[in-house]
Amino acid sequence: AMTTIGLISIDDPGEYGIAEIDINYEIKRFKEKPAPGEIFSNLASTGMYVCNPEIFDHIPAGKKFDFARDLFPHLMEEGKSLKGWLASGNWTDVGSPHSLRQAERWKLQDIAITDIIGDLTMHGARVQGPVQLGDSITLGKNTRVIGPVAIGPGTTIGNNVLIGPYTSIGERCIIRNNAKIFSSSLYNRAIIGASTTISGSIIDNDTHIGEGCSIENDTVIGPRVVLRNNVVVHSKTRVWPEVVISEGTIVKEHILNDKFDLRCEGS
Repeated sequence: AMTTIGLISIDDPGEYGIAEIDINYEIKRFKEKPAPGEIFSNLASTGMYVCNPEIFDHIPAGKKFDFARDLFPHLMEEGKSLKGWLASGNWTDVGSPHSLRQAERWKLQDIAITDIIGDLTMHGARVQGPVQLGDSITLGKNTRVIGPVAIGPGTTIGNNVLIGPYTSIGERCIIRNNAKIFSSSLYNRAIIGASTTISGSIIDNDTHIGEGCSIENDTVIGPRVVLRNNVVVHSKTRVWPEVVISEGTIVKEHILNDKFDLRCEGS
């Protein structure tokens, strides 16, 4: 085949390219992001393609030319063979924070046992597995970690901290006393202030969140952001990289930074 496309059955394929195949896996129809009434198949393109090098002969130079929207229909019109490969298992398009979190949950569910790599310092803490702990981790007094959870090396967690299931914490993070983190992803070197609560959110590299903050569900805080004390970030809000938010602010809408791409829509 000129191209083989990875396909997977999903419940709502309308946001993706869809394909109809025959008994020999030959693609008979392909439609990118079909409108209502055009969803003739629930086989969605996974975005995985295996292509014959001849495919470059069909891509015009100096012109925006999308694989799914332009190239595949063009090949089919020319009578070229496109085939499908039926995938199984977990798949999601991580072009939105929600779908990225779903993918991370699947990976955390793969943690079958408690695995401690290197040194672990605990002071009256409790770990309820399964958890994956890197080297040189410190858990403070009366802290609770409830798996599945993954914590990267060099992270320090203070006293009376609650880390809930489906949470991943990166390398060299600092979680101060009385913080609570539920079903969230903290990337590397994040600092979380005392008595701050984070729920279902993504906190990017080198971000510093102050004391007494509340980060509500499905929030994304970009890298190198500073949130002063007692900031509240409402659900589904995006904070762009390198933004500084003043103490006591209630963030109800996206906070942008013109130094970066300002689009926030998913795939």
